Amino acid sequence: MDRPALYEINTRTLLQELGATLGRKATLDDLPDSTLDGWANRGFEWVWLLGVWQTGPAGREVSRSDLALRAGYAAELPDWREEDVCGSPFAVRSYTVNQDFGGDGALARLRQRLIVRNIRIVLDFVVNHVALDHPWVTSHPEYFVHGSEDDLVREPRNYVRLRAENGPIILAHGRDPYFPGWADTLQLNFRHAGSRAAQIEELLSIAGRCDGVRCDMAMLVQPEVFRQTWGERSNPVDGSAPVDEPFWPEAIRAVRSERSDFLFIAEVYWDKEWELQREGFDFTYDKRLYGRLRAGVALPVREHLMAAPDFQEHSLRFLENHDEPRAAAVFPLEMHQAAAVVAYFTPGMRFFHEGQLWGRKVHASMHLCRRAFEVPNSGLASFYDRLLECLQRREVHQGRWRQWNCRPAWEGNDTWDQFMVFSWQDEGKNPLLVIVNYGPSRGQCYVTLDIPSLAGKHYLLADLMGDASYDRSGDGLIGNGLYLDMPPWGYHLFDLKHRGNDALAIPPAGTGS
Repeated sequence: MDRPALYEINTRTLLQELGATLGRKATLDDLPDSTLDGWANRGFEWVWLLGVWQTGPAGREVSRSDLALRAGYAAELPDWREEDVCGSPFAVRSYTVNQDFGGDGALARLRQRLIVRNIRIVLDFVVNHVALDHPWVTSHPEYFVHGSEDDLVREPRNYVRLRAENGPIILAHGRDPYFPGWADTLQLNFRHAGSRAAQIEELLSIAGRCDGVRCDMAMLVQPEVFRQTWGERSNPVDGSAPVDEPFWPEAIRAVRSERSDFLFIAEVYWDKEWELQREGFDFTYDKRLYGRLRAGVALPVREHLMAAPDFQEHSLRFLENHDEPRAAAVFPLEMHQAAAVVAYFTPGMRFFHEGQLWGRKVHASMHLCRRAFEVPNSGLASFYDRLLECLQRREVHQGRWRQWNCRPAWEGNDTWDQFMVFSWQDEGKNPLLVIVNYGPSRGQCYVTLDIPSLAGKHYLLADLMGDASYDRSGDGLIGNGLYLDMPPWGYHLFDLKHRGNDALAIPPAGTGS
Protein backbone atom coordinates (compact mmCIF):
# COMPACT_ATOMS: atom_id res chain seq x y z
CA MET A 1 0.00 0.00 0.00
CA ASP A 2 1.19 3.51 -0.79
CA ARG A 3 -1.24 5.65 1.21
CA PRO A 4 -3.93 5.62 -1.46
CA ALA A 5 -7.02 7.78 -1.81
CA LEU A 6 -10.54 6.28 -1.51
CA TYR A 7 -13.70 7.93 -2.83
CA GLU A 8 -17.09 6.88 -1.42
CA ILE A 9 -20.03 7.01 -3.84
CA ASN A 10 -23.68 6.68 -2.80
CA THR A 11 -24.55 4.50 -5.79
CA ARG A 12 -28.31 4.79 -5.45
CA THR A 13 -28.47 8.58 -5.32
CA LEU A 14 -25.85 8.96 -8.04
CA LEU A 15 -27.86 6.75 -10.40
CA GLN A 16 -31.12 8.46 -9.43
CA GLU A 17 -29.66 11.85 -10.36
CA LEU A 18 -28.18 10.47 -13.56
CA GLY A 19 -31.53 8.91 -14.45
CA ALA A 20 -33.27 12.25 -13.93
CA THR A 21 -31.03 13.78 -16.62
CA LEU A 22 -31.54 10.81 -18.97
CA GLY A 23 -35.31 10.69 -18.51
CA ARG A 24 -35.22 6.99 -17.55
CA LYS A 25 -33.76 4.68 -14.92
CA ALA A 26 -29.96 4.70 -15.03
CA THR A 27 -27.71 1.70 -14.46
CA LEU A 28 -23.98 1.37 -13.85
CA ASP A 29 -23.53 1.13 -17.62
CA ASP A 30 -24.78 4.72 -17.92
CA LEU A 31 -21.97 6.27 -15.86
CA PRO A 32 -20.24 8.51 -18.42
CA ASP A 33 -16.54 8.32 -19.19
CA SER A 34 -16.21 11.92 -18.05
CA THR A 35 -17.26 10.91 -14.52
CA LEU A 36 -14.76 8.07 -14.40
CA ASP A 37 -12.04 10.29 -15.86
CA GLY A 38 -12.78 12.85 -13.16
CA TRP A 39 -12.20 10.26 -10.44
CA ALA A 40 -8.91 9.22 -12.02
CA ASN A 41 -7.69 12.77 -12.62
CA ARG A 42 -8.21 13.60 -8.96
CA GLY A 43 -5.96 10.75 -7.92
CA PHE A 44 -8.51 8.30 -6.54
CA GLU A 45 -7.01 4.83 -6.69
CA TRP A 46 -10.06 3.24 -5.06
CA VAL A 47 -13.78 3.92 -5.45
CA TRP A 48 -16.24 2.54 -2.90
CA LEU A 49 -19.61 1.93 -4.54
CA LEU A 50 -21.84 2.03 -1.49
CA GLY A 51 -25.09 0.09 -1.64
CA VAL A 52 -24.88 -1.96 -4.84
CA TRP A 53 -26.30 -5.21 -3.39
CA GLN A 54 -29.80 -6.56 -3.80
CA THR A 55 -32.19 -5.52 -1.04
CA GLY A 56 -35.79 -6.64 -0.66
CA PRO A 57 -39.36 -5.55 0.06
CA ALA A 58 -39.17 -6.42 3.78
CA GLY A 59 -36.45 -3.87 4.44
CA ARG A 60 -38.17 -1.29 2.30
CA GLU A 61 -41.40 -1.73 4.27
CA VAL A 62 -39.58 -1.15 7.57
CA SER A 63 -38.01 2.02 6.14
CA ARG A 64 -41.44 3.27 5.03
CA SER A 65 -43.29 2.50 8.26
CA ASP A 66 -40.81 3.53 10.96
CA LEU A 67 -42.03 6.85 12.38
CA ALA A 68 -38.61 7.98 13.59
CA LEU A 69 -37.09 7.35 10.18
CA ARG A 70 -39.93 9.20 8.48
CA ALA A 71 -39.29 12.24 10.67
CA GLY A 72 -35.66 12.13 9.59
CA TYR A 73 -36.62 12.04 5.92
CA ALA A 74 -38.58 15.26 6.33
CA ALA A 75 -35.56 16.97 7.87
CA GLU A 76 -33.14 15.83 5.16
CA LEU A 77 -35.43 15.89 2.11
CA PRO A 78 -38.50 18.06 2.78
CA ASP A 79 -40.25 17.07 -0.46
CA TRP A 80 -39.68 13.32 -0.04
CA ARG A 81 -42.21 10.88 -1.42
CA GLU A 82 -42.97 7.24 -0.63
CA GLU A 83 -41.25 6.12 -3.82
CA ASP A 84 -38.02 7.78 -2.62
CA VAL A 85 -37.80 5.25 0.24
CA CYS A 86 -35.83 2.27 -1.02
CA GLY A 87 -34.67 0.72 2.27
CA SER A 88 -31.27 0.52 3.91
CA PRO A 89 -28.43 -0.82 1.75
CA PHE A 90 -27.18 -2.63 4.86
CA ALA A 91 -30.22 -4.92 4.92
CA VAL A 92 -28.75 -7.18 2.24
CA ARG A 93 -30.97 -9.87 0.79
CA SER A 94 -28.43 -11.20 -1.70
CA TYR A 95 -24.80 -10.44 -2.57
CA THR A 96 -25.72 -9.95 -6.21
CA VAL A 97 -25.79 -6.52 -7.80
CA ASN A 98 -29.19 -4.84 -7.58
CA GLN A 99 -31.17 -5.51 -10.73
CA ASP A 100 -32.16 -1.83 -10.83
CA PHE A 101 -28.46 -1.02 -11.31
CA GLY A 102 -27.95 -3.46 -14.18
CA GLY A 103 -27.05 -6.57 -12.20
CA ASP A 104 -23.70 -8.32 -11.99
CA GLY A 105 -23.01 -7.75 -15.68
CA ALA A 106 -23.13 -3.98 -15.37
CA LEU A 107 -20.76 -4.04 -12.41
CA ALA A 108 -18.31 -6.27 -14.32
CA ARG A 109 -18.32 -3.87 -17.26
CA LEU A 110 -17.81 -0.85 -14.99
CA ARG A 111 -14.95 -2.63 -13.27
CA GLN A 112 -13.17 -3.09 -16.60
CA ARG A 113 -13.68 0.59 -17.46
CA LEU A 114 -12.12 1.55 -14.14
CA ILE A 115 -9.19 -0.86 -14.41
CA VAL A 116 -7.92 0.94 -17.53
CA ARG A 117 -7.96 4.12 -15.43
CA ASN A 118 -5.99 2.44 -12.61
CA ILE A 119 -8.99 2.56 -10.27
CA ARG A 120 -10.11 -0.42 -8.23
CA ILE A 121 -13.52 -1.06 -6.70
CA VAL A 122 -14.46 -1.47 -3.02
CA LEU A 123 -17.88 -2.95 -2.15
CA ASP A 124 -19.80 -3.49 1.10
CA PHE A 125 -19.61 -6.61 3.23
CA VAL A 126 -22.22 -6.47 5.99
CA VAL A 127 -20.83 -9.18 8.19
CA ASN A 128 -23.04 -8.98 11.29
CA HIS A 129 -26.54 -9.32 9.86
CA VAL A 130 -28.75 -9.89 6.81
CA ALA A 131 -32.17 -8.71 5.61
CA LEU A 132 -35.44 -9.92 7.13
CA ASP A 133 -36.31 -11.73 3.90
CA HIS A 134 -32.93 -13.38 3.36
CA PRO A 135 -33.25 -16.97 2.01
CA TRP A 136 -31.41 -18.38 5.03
CA VAL A 137 -34.48 -17.70 7.20
CA THR A 138 -36.15 -20.70 5.58
CA SER A 139 -33.16 -22.73 4.42
CA HIS A 140 -30.85 -22.32 7.43
CA PRO A 141 -32.63 -20.83 10.47
CA GLU A 142 -29.84 -22.30 12.65
CA TYR A 143 -27.51 -19.60 11.29
CA PHE A 144 -29.28 -16.93 13.38
CA VAL A 145 -29.49 -15.86 17.01
CA HIS A 146 -32.87 -17.09 18.29
CA GLY A 147 -35.10 -15.69 21.00
CA SER A 148 -38.01 -16.85 23.11
CA GLU A 149 -41.55 -15.63 23.59
CA ASP A 150 -40.35 -13.91 26.76
CA ASP A 151 -37.58 -12.16 24.80
CA LEU A 152 -40.13 -10.89 22.27
CA VAL A 153 -42.42 -9.55 25.00
CA ARG A 154 -39.61 -8.02 27.04
CA GLU A 155 -37.57 -6.62 24.13
CA PRO A 156 -39.90 -6.10 21.17
CA ARG A 157 -37.38 -3.84 19.44
CA ASN A 158 -34.73 -6.57 19.49
CA TYR A 159 -36.72 -9.61 18.32
CA VAL A 160 -39.21 -10.48 15.60
CA ARG A 161 -41.49 -13.42 14.81
CA LEU A 162 -41.05 -14.82 11.29
CA ARG A 163 -42.27 -17.78 9.30
CA ALA A 164 -39.74 -20.53 8.60
CA GLU A 165 -40.05 -23.84 6.80
CA ASN A 166 -41.15 -25.67 9.95
CA GLY A 167 -43.39 -22.94 11.38
CA PRO A 168 -42.99 -19.60 13.17
CA ILE A 169 -39.65 -18.74 14.81
CA ILE A 170 -38.43 -15.79 16.88
CA LEU A 171 -35.14 -14.31 15.70
CA ALA A 172 -33.03 -11.44 16.96
CA HIS A 173 -32.53 -8.25 15.01
CA GLY A 174 -28.95 -7.28 14.23
CA ARG A 175 -27.59 -4.85 16.80
CA ASP A 176 -24.61 -3.59 18.71
CA PRO A 177 -24.51 -3.89 22.51
CA TYR A 178 -25.36 -0.23 23.16
CA PHE A 179 -28.47 0.39 21.03
CA PRO A 180 -31.73 -1.33 20.12
CA GLY A 181 -31.76 -3.65 17.13
CA TRP A 182 -31.99 -2.62 13.50
CA ALA A 183 -35.57 -3.63 12.68
CA ASP A 184 -34.85 -4.41 9.03
CA THR A 185 -32.15 -7.00 9.83
CA LEU A 186 -31.57 -10.39 11.45
CA GLN A 187 -28.58 -11.22 13.64
CA LEU A 188 -26.23 -13.95 12.41
CA ASN A 189 -24.73 -16.24 15.04
CA PHE A 190 -20.95 -16.12 14.85
CA ARG A 191 -20.61 -18.91 17.37
CA HIS A 192 -22.27 -21.25 14.86
CA ALA A 193 -19.75 -22.96 12.57
CA GLY A 194 -22.19 -23.19 9.67
CA SER A 195 -23.09 -19.51 9.86
CA ARG A 196 -19.41 -18.51 9.84
CA ALA A 197 -18.65 -20.79 6.90
CA ALA A 198 -21.61 -19.40 4.96
CA GLN A 199 -20.44 -15.81 5.47
CA ILE A 200 -16.94 -16.74 4.30
CA GLU A 201 -18.49 -18.21 1.15
CA GLU A 202 -20.37 -14.94 0.64
CA LEU A 203 -17.12 -13.04 1.08
CA LEU A 204 -15.36 -15.23 -1.49
CA SER A 205 -18.21 -14.56 -3.90
CA ILE A 206 -17.88 -10.80 -3.35
CA ALA A 207 -14.12 -11.02 -3.93
CA GLY A 208 -14.83 -12.32 -7.42
CA ARG A 209 -16.67 -9.09 -8.27
CA CYS A 210 -14.37 -6.39 -6.90
CA ASP A 211 -10.93 -5.59 -5.47
CA GLY A 212 -11.71 -4.88 -1.83
CA VAL A 213 -14.41 -4.71 0.83
CA ARG A 214 -15.43 -2.18 3.43
CA CYS A 215 -16.65 -4.33 6.32
CA ASP A 216 -19.60 -2.77 8.10
CA MET A 217 -19.32 -2.61 11.93
CA ALA A 218 -16.50 -5.15 11.78
CA MET A 219 -15.91 -5.23 15.55
CA LEU A 220 -19.39 -6.65 16.29
CA VAL A 221 -18.28 -10.20 15.43
CA GLN A 222 -15.20 -10.11 17.66
CA PRO A 223 -15.68 -12.91 20.24
CA GLU A 224 -15.59 -10.58 23.26
CA VAL A 225 -18.09 -8.13 21.74
CA PHE A 226 -20.37 -10.87 20.44
CA ARG A 227 -20.56 -12.62 23.82
CA GLN A 228 -21.14 -9.29 25.56
CA THR A 229 -24.05 -8.57 23.23
CA TRP A 230 -25.74 -11.97 23.15
CA GLY A 231 -24.58 -14.05 26.12
CA GLU A 232 -26.20 -17.49 26.35
CA ARG A 233 -28.57 -16.69 23.48
CA SER A 234 -25.62 -17.24 21.16
CA ASN A 235 -25.46 -20.95 21.99
CA PRO A 236 -26.26 -22.71 18.66
CA VAL A 237 -29.88 -23.84 18.61
CA ASP A 238 -29.05 -27.06 16.75
CA GLY A 239 -26.81 -28.28 19.56
CA SER A 240 -23.57 -27.95 17.58
CA ALA A 241 -20.39 -26.98 19.41
CA PRO A 242 -20.03 -23.18 19.75
CA VAL A 243 -17.02 -21.56 18.07
CA ASP A 244 -15.24 -18.81 19.98
CA GLU A 245 -12.25 -18.18 17.72
CA PRO A 246 -11.94 -14.78 15.99
CA PHE A 247 -13.74 -14.73 12.66
CA TRP A 248 -11.64 -12.25 10.71
CA PRO A 249 -8.28 -14.07 10.53
CA GLU A 250 -10.04 -17.13 9.15
CA ALA A 251 -12.08 -15.12 6.65
CA ILE A 252 -9.18 -12.97 5.46
CA ARG A 253 -6.93 -16.00 5.00
CA ALA A 254 -9.63 -17.70 2.91
CA VAL A 255 -9.92 -14.74 0.55
CA ARG A 256 -6.20 -14.05 0.28
CA SER A 257 -5.47 -17.66 -0.55
CA GLU A 258 -7.21 -16.82 -3.84
CA ARG A 259 -6.66 -13.04 -4.05
CA SER A 260 -3.42 -12.07 -2.29
CA ASP A 261 -3.89 -8.36 -3.10
CA PHE A 262 -7.50 -8.12 -1.95
CA LEU A 263 -8.15 -5.05 0.24
CA PHE A 264 -9.86 -5.20 3.63
CA ILE A 265 -11.17 -2.01 5.29
CA ALA A 266 -12.84 -2.18 8.71
CA GLU A 267 -15.44 0.19 10.02
CA VAL A 268 -14.43 -0.20 13.66
CA TYR A 269 -14.79 1.72 16.93
CA TRP A 270 -14.39 1.19 20.70
CA ASP A 271 -10.56 1.07 20.54
CA LYS A 272 -10.66 -2.15 18.50
CA GLU A 273 -8.69 -0.65 15.60
CA TRP A 274 -5.27 -2.09 16.46
CA GLU A 275 -6.81 -5.46 17.25
CA LEU A 276 -8.36 -5.69 13.79
CA GLN A 277 -5.23 -4.43 12.08
CA ARG A 278 -3.35 -7.30 13.70
CA GLU A 279 -6.01 -9.73 12.47
CA GLY A 280 -5.33 -8.78 8.86
CA PHE A 281 -7.18 -5.57 7.96
CA ASP A 282 -5.29 -3.22 5.68
CA PHE A 283 -7.03 -0.11 7.02
CA THR A 284 -9.28 0.70 9.96
CA TYR A 285 -11.47 3.75 10.51
CA ASP A 286 -9.74 6.50 12.47
CA LYS A 287 -12.76 7.95 14.23
CA ARG A 288 -10.57 9.22 17.07
CA LEU A 289 -8.66 11.59 14.78
CA TYR A 290 -11.95 12.81 13.32
CA GLY A 291 -13.36 13.49 16.79
CA ARG A 292 -10.28 15.40 17.90
CA LEU A 293 -10.24 17.51 14.76
CA ARG A 294 -13.91 18.40 15.34
CA ALA A 295 -13.04 19.47 18.90
CA GLY A 296 -10.70 22.09 17.41
CA VAL A 297 -7.76 21.66 19.80
CA ALA A 298 -4.32 20.91 18.37
CA LEU A 299 -2.70 19.11 21.33
CA PRO A 300 -4.96 15.99 21.32
CA VAL A 301 -4.52 15.74 17.54
CA ARG A 302 -0.72 15.89 17.86
CA GLU A 303 -0.82 13.28 20.60
CA HIS A 304 -2.96 10.96 18.50
CA LEU A 305 -0.48 11.27 15.65
CA MET A 306 2.31 10.10 17.96
CA ALA A 307 0.95 6.54 17.79
CA ALA A 308 3.19 3.79 16.43
CA PRO A 309 4.01 4.22 12.73
CA ASP A 310 2.52 0.82 11.86
CA PHE A 311 -0.82 1.87 13.34
CA GLN A 312 -0.70 5.19 11.51
CA GLU A 313 0.00 3.57 8.15
CA HIS A 314 -3.06 1.33 8.48
CA SER A 315 -5.49 4.08 9.54
CA LEU A 316 -8.28 5.47 7.35
CA ARG A 317 -8.36 9.27 7.65
CA PHE A 318 -11.61 11.14 6.97
CA LEU A 319 -13.61 14.29 7.70
CA GLU A 320 -16.96 12.79 6.80
CA ASN A 321 -18.65 9.65 5.53
CA HIS A 322 -22.25 8.52 5.10
CA ASP A 323 -22.62 7.96 8.87
CA GLU A 324 -21.22 11.33 9.97
CA PRO A 325 -22.59 14.85 9.49
CA ARG A 326 -21.35 16.65 6.43
CA ALA A 327 -17.99 18.31 7.10
CA ALA A 328 -19.18 21.59 5.59
CA ALA A 329 -22.06 21.57 8.10
CA VAL A 330 -20.00 21.02 11.26
CA PHE A 331 -16.66 22.69 10.44
CA PRO A 332 -16.62 26.45 9.78
CA LEU A 333 -14.97 27.07 6.40
CA GLU A 334 -11.49 28.05 7.63
CA MET A 335 -11.43 25.27 10.22
CA HIS A 336 -12.66 22.79 7.59
CA GLN A 337 -9.71 23.58 5.34
CA ALA A 338 -7.20 23.37 8.19
CA ALA A 339 -8.66 20.05 9.35
CA ALA A 340 -8.43 18.66 5.81
CA VAL A 341 -4.76 19.61 5.53
CA VAL A 342 -4.04 17.85 8.83
CA ALA A 343 -6.12 14.73 8.12
CA TYR A 344 -4.98 14.09 4.59
CA PHE A 345 -1.29 14.89 4.96
CA THR A 346 -0.76 12.16 7.55
CA PRO A 347 0.06 8.52 6.77
CA GLY A 348 -2.63 5.97 5.94
CA MET A 349 -5.48 5.84 3.44
CA ARG A 350 -7.14 9.17 2.56
CA PHE A 351 -10.93 8.80 2.54
CA PHE A 352 -13.23 11.29 0.79
CA HIS A 353 -17.01 11.26 0.57
CA GLU A 354 -19.00 12.24 -2.52
CA GLY A 355 -20.20 15.82 -2.10
CA GLN A 356 -17.51 16.67 0.45
CA LEU A 357 -15.31 18.11 -2.29
CA TRP A 358 -17.70 20.96 -3.07
CA GLY A 359 -19.39 21.49 0.27
CA ARG A 360 -22.59 19.47 0.58
CA LYS A 361 -24.16 20.27 3.96
CA VAL A 362 -27.30 18.12 4.05
CA HIS A 363 -26.85 14.57 5.26
CA ALA A 364 -28.47 11.99 2.97
CA SER A 365 -30.48 9.22 4.63
CA MET A 366 -29.34 5.70 3.79
CA HIS A 367 -33.01 4.74 3.45
CA LEU A 368 -33.69 7.15 0.58
CA CYS A 369 -32.64 6.92 -3.06
CA ARG A 370 -32.93 10.69 -3.58
CA ARG A 371 -31.16 13.55 -1.85
CA ALA A 372 -31.60 17.29 -1.56
CA PHE A 373 -30.32 19.62 -4.28
CA GLU A 374 -27.50 21.92 -3.13
CA VAL A 375 -25.49 24.66 -4.78
CA PRO A 376 -21.74 23.94 -4.78
CA ASN A 377 -19.42 26.09 -2.69
CA SER A 378 -16.93 27.22 -5.34
CA GLY A 379 -14.33 28.33 -2.79
CA LEU A 380 -14.29 24.97 -1.04
CA ALA A 381 -14.27 23.17 -4.39
CA SER A 382 -11.21 25.15 -5.44
CA PHE A 383 -9.49 24.30 -2.14
CA TYR A 384 -10.09 20.57 -2.60
CA ASP A 385 -8.94 20.71 -6.22
CA ARG A 386 -5.60 22.03 -5.05
CA LEU A 387 -5.38 19.66 -2.10
CA LEU A 388 -6.06 16.59 -4.26
CA GLU A 389 -3.45 17.76 -6.76
CA CYS A 390 -0.88 18.02 -3.96
CA LEU A 391 -1.85 14.58 -2.64
CA GLN A 392 -0.71 13.08 -5.94
CA ARG A 393 2.90 14.05 -5.26
CA ARG A 394 5.28 11.15 -4.84
CA GLU A 395 6.48 12.31 -1.41
CA VAL A 396 3.11 11.79 0.27
CA HIS A 397 2.78 8.28 -1.16
CA GLN A 398 6.32 6.91 -0.96
CA GLY A 399 8.13 9.30 1.37
CA ARG A 400 8.88 9.36 5.09
CA TRP A 401 6.47 11.30 7.32
CA ARG A 402 7.56 13.04 10.49
CA GLN A 403 5.87 15.28 13.05
CA TRP A 404 7.96 18.15 14.43
CA ASN A 405 7.86 19.85 17.82
CA CYS A 406 7.21 23.59 18.02
CA ARG A 407 8.33 25.98 20.74
CA PRO A 408 7.21 29.42 21.96
CA ALA A 409 8.18 32.41 19.86
CA TRP A 410 8.76 34.34 23.07
CA GLU A 411 8.26 33.76 26.76
CA GLY A 412 4.63 33.80 27.80
CA ASN A 413 3.24 33.27 24.29
CA ASP A 414 1.22 30.06 24.52
CA THR A 415 -0.10 30.17 20.96
CA TRP A 416 2.73 27.85 19.90
CA ASP A 417 0.57 25.02 21.24
CA GLN A 418 -1.92 25.54 18.38
CA PHE A 419 0.59 24.50 15.72
CA MET A 420 1.15 21.23 13.92
CA VAL A 421 4.11 20.76 11.62
CA PHE A 422 4.78 17.67 9.49
CA SER A 423 7.35 16.89 6.83
CA TRP A 424 7.24 14.46 3.92
CA GLN A 425 10.58 13.50 2.42
CA ASP A 426 11.37 11.10 -0.38
CA GLU A 427 14.80 9.51 -0.66
CA GLY A 428 17.31 12.10 -1.86
CA LYS A 429 14.67 14.81 -2.35
CA ASN A 430 13.93 18.08 -0.58
CA PRO A 431 11.09 17.82 1.94
CA LEU A 432 7.53 19.04 1.79
CA LEU A 433 6.63 20.97 4.92
CA VAL A 434 3.02 20.95 6.20
CA ILE A 435 2.22 23.72 8.68
CA VAL A 436 -1.15 24.38 10.33
CA ASN A 437 -2.18 26.82 13.03
CA TYR A 438 -5.03 24.66 14.33
CA GLY A 439 -6.59 27.18 16.65
CA PRO A 440 -9.08 30.07 16.81
CA SER A 441 -6.51 32.85 17.30
CA ARG A 442 -3.44 34.16 15.53
CA GLY A 443 -0.36 32.30 16.69
CA GLN A 444 3.41 32.41 16.63
CA CYS A 445 6.09 29.78 17.19
CA TYR A 446 9.46 28.44 16.08
CA VAL A 447 10.05 25.00 14.61
CA THR A 448 13.56 23.63 14.17
CA LEU A 449 13.94 21.08 11.37
CA ASP A 450 16.62 18.52 12.24
CA ILE A 451 17.29 17.58 8.61
CA PRO A 452 21.10 17.54 8.09
CA SER A 453 20.82 17.67 4.29
CA LEU A 454 19.52 21.25 4.56
CA ALA A 455 22.85 22.55 5.92
CA GLY A 456 24.86 24.98 3.81
CA LYS A 457 22.07 25.54 1.27
CA HIS A 458 19.40 28.08 0.57
CA TYR A 459 15.75 27.43 -0.22
CA LEU A 460 12.66 29.00 -1.61
CA LEU A 461 9.67 27.89 0.49
CA ALA A 462 6.87 27.87 -2.10
CA ASP A 463 3.33 27.29 -0.79
CA LEU A 464 1.57 24.70 -2.93
CA MET A 465 -1.78 25.52 -1.30
CA GLY A 466 -1.48 29.29 -1.72
CA ASP A 467 0.62 32.07 -3.19
CA ALA A 468 3.13 32.64 -0.38
CA SER A 469 6.87 32.11 -0.91
CA TYR A 470 9.87 32.81 1.32
CA ASP A 471 13.65 32.62 0.97
CA ARG A 472 15.29 30.83 3.86
CA SER A 473 18.71 29.57 4.86
CA GLY A 474 19.02 25.83 5.47
CA ASP A 475 21.38 26.57 8.35
CA GLY A 476 18.70 28.75 9.90
CA LEU A 477 16.04 26.09 9.48
CA ILE A 478 18.12 23.50 11.34
CA GLY A 479 19.47 26.03 13.83
CA ASN A 480 17.24 28.65 15.46
CA GLY A 481 14.39 27.36 13.30
CA LEU A 482 11.61 28.66 11.11
CA TYR A 483 9.56 31.45 12.65
CA LEU A 484 5.82 31.15 12.06
CA ASP A 485 3.20 33.88 12.48
CA MET A 486 -0.14 32.68 11.12
CA PRO A 487 -3.83 33.58 11.31
CA PRO A 488 -6.43 31.34 12.97
CA TRP A 489 -6.78 28.04 11.08
CA GLY A 490 -3.99 29.11 8.72
CA TYR A 491 -2.03 26.53 6.76
CA HIS A 492 0.89 26.14 4.36
CA LEU A 493 2.24 23.28 2.29
CA PHE A 494 5.76 24.37 1.52
CA ASP A 495 7.82 22.80 -1.24
CA LEU A 496 11.45 23.45 -0.30
CA LYS A 497 13.13 24.37 -3.59
CA HIS A 498 16.92 24.36 -3.49
CA ARG A 499 18.34 27.74 -4.59
CA GLY A 500 22.05 27.00 -4.36
CA ASN A 501 24.76 26.96 -1.71
CA ASP A 502 25.36 30.30 0.03
CA ALA A 503 24.33 32.04 -3.19
CA LEU A 504 21.81 34.52 -1.82
CA ALA A 505 21.65 37.10 0.89
CA ILE A 506 18.94 35.48 2.99
CA PRO A 507 17.25 37.21 5.91
CA PRO A 508 17.51 35.33 9.21
CA ALA A 509 15.00 32.51 9.64
CA GLY A 510 13.47 34.36 12.56
CA THR A 511 11.96 37.16 10.48
CA GLY A 512 8.68 35.38 9.83
CA SER A 513 6.70 33.43 7.25
